[in-house]
Amino acid sequence: MSSAFTEAVRRSGGRAVCLVAILLAVGRPDRLSAQGFLSQFSYDNLKPSALQLDLGPMGGNNIRGTLTTGLRLDYGRIAPHVRVLLGLSYYQADFSSAARARFEQRLRSVVIDPTADDTIRLGRITWSDVTGDVDLQYVIPQGHAVTTYLGIGLGAHIRHGSGPAINGTFVQDALNSITAGLNGTIGTEVGAKRWRFIVEARGVLSSGVSTASLRTGVAYRWADTRDKGRGTGK
Repeated sequence: MSSAFTEAVRRSGGRAVCLVAILLAVGRPDRLSAQGFLSQFSYDNLKPSALQLDLGPMGGNNIRGTLTTGLRLDYGRIAPHVRVLLGLSYYQADFSSAARARFEQRLRSVVIDPTADDTIRLGRITWSDVTGDVDLQYVIPQGHAVTTYLGIGLGAHIRHGSGPAINGTFVQDALNSITAGLNGTIGTEVGAKRWRFIVEARGVLSSGVSTASLRTGVAYRWADTRDKGRGTGK
């Protein structure tokens, strides 16, 4: 009986070893694939390669429509089809009438008014925003002279409120802030040489104000045009 038991254990152990070997063999390509994917990312090609200037209409919650302008530095590719952009943007917009009414109502709720006959009128309020952001854009070549791209990034927003009735008051202090935002872009570049024409839609989610803009601009690329031969479409 002991001999039969030993033989059963031996056979079970053999089957277990075979099963583990099969699982390792099946799992190996996945690990190799993951390693191959990660190996595409490199800091070696990160260097300033293009400068972009853009301008366009913008709208958002809590503000009226306005114009926004941006300056972006293409800092090269961290992967064959993924480029890094460093950007600065600026806009100045008036508070919307609905946002101003809500703000006045909140102020009224904290003001001590025993007779309930005080009126709060803030008048015109403007909000300016200076944004610094970092975007990762996935580049999709469409041909020799056309490239589309999709991007996502993070930004830091420095905001400043102003208006004749609030300058130098706690209301202005409440509007002045530094906050983070999430960016999303989709755009097209047209041009085969140094100069590129850009059309881009850009959305920003952030505390207080979320915006959407449609921008057009130009980019000048001084990087080596031999990048075309690396499958980047540049």
